[in-house]
Amino acid sequence: MATQTSDLLAAAAPRTVAVVRQITDDQLDLPTPCRDFRVRDLLNHLYEVVVNFQGLARRSTVTWADKADHLTAGWRDRFEAETGRLVEAWADPASEQGVSPGMGMPQQVVGGMALLDLTVHGWDLAVATGQAYEPAPEVLPALHELTGQLATTARQMGVFAEEVPVDGTLPELDRLLGATGRDPAWSPAG
Repeated sequence: MATQTSDLLAAAAPRTVAVVRQITDDQLDLPTPCRDFRVRDLLNHLYEVVVNFQGLARRSTVTWADKADHLTAGWRDRFEAETGRLVEAWADPASEQGVSPGMGMPQQVVGGMALLDLTVHGWDLAVATGQAYEPAPEVLPALHELTGQLATTARQMGVFAEEVPVDGTLPELDRLLGATGRDPAWSPAG
């Protein structure tokens, strides 16, 4: 069985997994477009997102307080496996129904947040480590809609930085990045 969320996650996941697989150990201390996050920090955050949003799909209680280093032996393989489990968790039709008890928002929005993190942080990690990144085109319309819904609250909570104005004629990904407070022209050199 599949849901709209799992279909979109299944489209986005391989692109981010491919980026993660190409990150070398000597790149873990490089800066990223996420303020105050090095590649290592962002990988650990994204790992937590992938695992915790599996639980949120099942309406389980999750904790964001655990700041463990997930980058131990075999971390690339584990990330890929956990990303597969994320897609599976959101394939259950019940995962999109109702309101998340832990997040207090519609389950479909919660699933969209996992998709947003997987896509945007995929770009963050790619640009930080000198890789090319093309998001799955089918995810972008849903992410633009979600970002529009969440932007004000996300900025108030410090999840998004202030919007970066982006020319409307630029690609959809650039507009999405700008809406989440990222400069699409960011580079590690500054």
